[in-house]
Amino acid sequence: MSEDQPSLTFLGAAGTVTGSRYLVETEKRRILVDCGLFQGYKQLRLRNWNPFPVPPSSISDVLLTHAHIDHSGYLPALVKNGFKGRIHSTLATFELCELLLPDSAHLQEEEAHYARRKAYSRHHDPLPLYTVEDALAALDLFETTEFGTGLDLGDNIVARFVPAGHLLGAGSIYVDVNGRTICFSGDIGRPTDPMMRDPLPFAGADILVTESTYGNRKHAVLDGEAELAEVINRVTGRGGTILVPAFAIGRVQGVMLQMARLRGRGAIPNVPIYLNTPMGVNATNIYHQHHDEHRASWDECKAMFDLATRVQTVEQSKALNLQTEPKIIISASGMLTGGRILHHVVSFGQDPKNAIVLSGFQAGGTRGEALVRGERTLRIFGEDILIRAEVVQLEGLSGHADADELLQWMGEAPVPKMTYVTHGEPAAADALRFRIDHELGWNVRVPEHLESISILDPQ
Repeated sequence: MSEDQPSLTFLGAAGTVTGSRYLVETEKRRILVDCGLFQGYKQLRLRNWNPFPVPPSSISDVLLTHAHIDHSGYLPALVKNGFKGRIHSTLATFELCELLLPDSAHLQEEEAHYARRKAYSRHHDPLPLYTVEDALAALDLFETTEFGTGLDLGDNIVARFVPAGHLLGAGSIYVDVNGRTICFSGDIGRPTDPMMRDPLPFAGADILVTESTYGNRKHAVLDGEAELAEVINRVTGRGGTILVPAFAIGRVQGVMLQMARLRGRGAIPNVPIYLNTPMGVNATNIYHQHHDEHRASWDECKAMFDLATRVQTVEQSKALNLQTEPKIIISASGMLTGGRILHHVVSFGQDPKNAIVLSGFQAGGTRGEALVRGERTLRIFGEDILIRAEVVQLEGLSGHADADELLQWMGEAPVPKMTYVTHGEPAAADALRFRIDHELGWNVRVPEHLESISILDPQ
């Protein structure tokens, strides 16, 4: 394509479910939609250390669909390497990023320090991808916008955010470029989500870039609370400890809402519940301040907040590993990629009376996905840990639309000129591509990593 023709380049989330990054270029502007970390398989994680495909200093704006790390977690590295533009998001997304980005940086610093001290890294002096200082510098560049408001980015480019469900502050982003409209779905929530309100349906665009996390699956029709209650009653009844790895932003609040409802009607025993993620504690408070975006009432938010003993310090976290009575520990990260939950897995995962309860999507190459596949040895802190605890994957708590719900979200809109299926493992992306082709009759394909397409003539 000619240099003066506007283009879209897939810098991430093409052929994988992580690393969401899309570059919109015109003759005068470079705009990045999402700036996520690659997670999971090592060959994907190594991409985080590669030089960014274009100089970060040449990017004028970043548009952020939501706060999850696979969509926002590379922002501090982008700033560290020269980005000085504006980061646009909703207010709730910014408030959650104020928690998430410094925490992500702290975890990376902590892991680098631990690897250095225990000498289990191949690098003589392992370093974090970025520091807390870099994360704070990124937060200084945020500018917030409201849903539905046109955002003038210059050079005839206008963007607007539309509610996507899934997570507090999450939006699909429509970008108008030289008379063409691109819709970036972001992560689409479920119409039956107990916490978040329904996503607004796809309104039509010349180009649709859609996620496909569950593109080859249909969520089981389950009562999520009943499913959770059965596990809690079974495991605590045999004297066990339940570990709930959960994303501190979004999944923690959904799990706590359902536990609070169960506790309120006496459906689960009064065993201690510990929330061992300071970020999750603060995020729950933010949910309490944004009732217009979710379904939980003031009373339910208060019950959620009062439900668990909040664990703040490292010493308090370590003390939990010495307690033998039945209990529930909710802690990040949700796919067992890092954080305090790993120390609890080492302490409790080797006892068959305990349980590890997975409550969200597990990306390929993560420890959580390995457990779902049936692996029972996890490499943690340089050692192989044998998992004898029961492993349960809850089916009723997903915050992502399944394949049927994604088709329902997009199916009533005018037909796009082209649809690109991204943000899914290869099997999921291809399955959704097939269904869009055969059931909706749309032009659709799965793009390649680093592929560029013309916005005026998408192929």
